[in-house]
Amino acid sequence: ILKTSDPRCTHAQLIKTANKDRFLFNNLITEYSKSNLLSDALRVFHQIQYPNVVSWTALISGYANTNLSFHHFVSMLRHPTVPNQRTLTSLVKTCASLSSLPFGLQVHSLSLKLCLSYLPFTGSALVSFYSKCNMPYEAVKVFDRMSERDEVCYGAIIVGLAQNSQSTQALSVFSDMLYDNVKSSPYSVSGALCAAAELAALRAGNALAALEQCRIMHAHSIVTGLDSSVVVGNALIDGYGKSGIVSDARRVFDEMLVDVNIVGWNAMMAAYAQQGDVNSVIGLFDCMKQNGVLADEFSFLAILTACSNAGLSLEAEKWLNCMSSEYGVEPKLEHYTCVVLALGRNGQLEDAAQLAKTIPFKPDAAIWRALLSSCAIHGEIKIATEMSQKLLENNLQDDSAYSEIIGEQLTAYVILANIHAAAKSWGAVADLWKIMKENGVKKGSARSWIEVRGEVHDKLEELMNAIKKLGYKEVSDAMLHQGEWEGKEKALWYHSEKLAVAFGVVSGAAPPEKSLRVVLWPVQCKGRSDCFRAVFGGFVLLLLSLSGRQLYDPCLCESCDLL
Repeated sequence: ILKTSDPRCTHAQLIKTANKDRFLFNNLITEYSKSNLLSDALRVFHQIQYPNVVSWTALISGYANTNLSFHHFVSMLRHPTVPNQRTLTSLVKTCASLSSLPFGLQVHSLSLKLCLSYLPFTGSALVSFYSKCNMPYEAVKVFDRMSERDEVCYGAIIVGLAQNSQSTQALSVFSDMLYDNVKSSPYSVSGALCAAAELAALRAGNALAALEQCRIMHAHSIVTGLDSSVVVGNALIDGYGKSGIVSDARRVFDEMLVDVNIVGWNAMMAAYAQQGDVNSVIGLFDCMKQNGVLADEFSFLAILTACSNAGLSLEAEKWLNCMSSEYGVEPKLEHYTCVVLALGRNGQLEDAAQLAKTIPFKPDAAIWRALLSSCAIHGEIKIATEMSQKLLENNLQDDSAYSEIIGEQLTAYVILANIHAAAKSWGAVADLWKIMKENGVKKGSARSWIEVRGEVHDKLEELMNAIKKLGYKEVSDAMLHQGEWEGKEKALWYHSEKLAVAFGVVSGAAPPEKSLRVVLWPVQCKGRSDCFRAVFGGFVLLLLSLSGRQLYDPCLCESCDLL
């Protein structure tokens, strides 16, 4: 039989020669499936007098990601033919893509009876299946029971754990993989990098360690030759960007510019957007178009995020309108949220509230939180009260005011109390704290993290007295309770970012001309700029919010006003 790219020619030769070789018919089923000629593949299958497990597997694999795959599998069992691990692997992948958990559980049960779930092929497919069904603990159980684990198995569990926010465990499994002398793959490295990025984005206490993890994984990818992989490159850009180190992200991006895909472009734009660098985001967007890469919803989300972080409401509205009219990309709720936030940060609170009420989606908590935070910036009590009510209508226990757009995590109650405190409405502040207590809502303490050794508490007063001589004055309005100025002044010394910066300075955490990195959660203090202008000198202060956004510009010696 002559080999040809068209399976119909091969089929014609089989008919002419009256060849009934089952092996050739099995291959023909696969070739028809690859050419998306599934009806012809099924017709060939029915011409096989005695189909074996390879015949059934070829047919089931051809109908992968469709419900007909399940139908043919049931027919196979009724024939009866015992499936092999390739048959079950194809089925499990179909269950994952169709989110068919019940059928997937039955396939897993069958694989246990046939002792196939312990093999790498079926086991790695089951790990991916449970991971995509948001069942990471079941994925770990399957992985732990596997008798043989190759790089595919490790890649599946590392990526699965990272995608399910089990970042620490994903990094631990990656370490175990290296200890077991299993060769790393682009997917295991990218999964570990995604885990590090997740740590940087969601766990402020680990944000600085996450940055070091990114650098360790970067070095590992260079040593193993995986740095040329597009998958690894995209993960590096994402990891550095979420850690707030845009310069490193851009360096990786420039090195892979020839091969970068839409994922890499979006990751780089998102890194700039996180810092509110609108010009860089739009510049990348234009370069992406020149390179023939079509923008998607995430490309526009990066642009709108940058506009919202910079408070450019007109620019945000312009890009929202041109998404569908010029690029054919329909805006989603996240895009409208960015515009609402941009309007709010620009002081257009009534316009922002009106847009939130008229968008073609049901507003979620993120929109109300964005508006509430904007009201805190501009001291607007009336709209803030309305927004807090809408936010708390979703869940009276919702004390989390974390917005992925601005990287803040404050309670709805506390934001409103801040606004009343700034207006010196101490009675309203007291009422809010009473409501919080009655509903069991507790305010978490603010924290900052800096990686140094030593003690600072006995040296903080000395440092604060020194910087007061350089012109620093405390801002008492930052405190939420009424009391004597002397008590407030002392308390302000211990605002966590000041404490962390003082710790870094007196401990010699950063050598001259090197960055002193501090991560904040939540971002509240208004007196930051003057304090850091007085302390700053001889080193570069890099102050990051929970989301990795830079909050203090060492070039301008000032805090970003739009937090």
